[in-house]
Amino acid sequence: MRIALLQLAYGDDEPAGARIDRAADLVAQQRGHDLVVLPELWAPTGFDYTRWDGEAEPLDGRFAAAMADAARAAGATLHAGSFVERLPEPGPDGNTLSNTSLLFSGEGERLAVYRKIHRFGFGAGEPKLMEAGEDVVVLDLPDGAGGTVRTGLTTCYDLRFPELYRRQQEAGASLLLVPAAWPLARVAHWTLLGRARAVENQCVLAQVNTGGTHARTPMGGHSQVVAANGEVLGELAHTDEAVLSVDVDLAGTAAYREAFPVLADRRL
Repeated sequence: MRIALLQLAYGDDEPAGARIDRAADLVAQQRGHDLVVLPELWAPTGFDYTRWDGEAEPLDGRFAAAMADAARAAGATLHAGSFVERLPEPGPDGNTLSNTSLLFSGEGERLAVYRKIHRFGFGAGEPKLMEAGEDVVVLDLPDGAGGTVRTGLTTCYDLRFPELYRRQQEAGASLLLVPAAWPLARVAHWTLLGRARAVENQCVLAQVNTGGTHARTPMGGHSQVVAANGEVLGELAHTDEAVLSVDVDLAGTAAYREAFPVLADRRL
């Protein structure tokens, strides 16, 4: 399976609409990949909370339409990262916004919606403005070899909560996707936790971050793909905009699980 991680870098001076057009063009250039993944909240920015309400869209808004077209142009499954969704009605916390990820087929069909379960901000930002997702999302995606790969969807801060990934592994996942807007100040945690989630669940994990600086927050970059045994298959050891293309041997994941069946020894 050939995966492309698009580590977008941007600043506050680039309008969201222009960034959507630029990202769509970049996605379209990834023809030949089976899966393309964008970061979290890359259009409205991950840390400028003041922009979220004004940039919010419904599930079938401009963002979704542009990403569906981009997936079709690339002929690849596209994880479009996340955007600020305007919910049709307030949720349990009274909010009408959600940090929502969309997944599209190579024909532009929407395959899945994931609303971020763990909200970052310690009472501000996401917890104050956004509803928490409730559904653990795992689905089958084309593996590029005529088969499918069971895939789990999570977002950024979710990476700090291992029980979510264990739930996905128990649901059959062998590939985990993590788009993020993770700051440079804690980038060591970003890479470490990604490798830990891959090793403890014996899954391939692909995590893509943003670069640049927005809302006075330097972003961490360092996107990577980690094999089920913890080997880093590819990484961007910087914060610049770049594309990371990695060929993943999914059969190797199954073979590794069989040779080292640690998950069978769980007691709790």
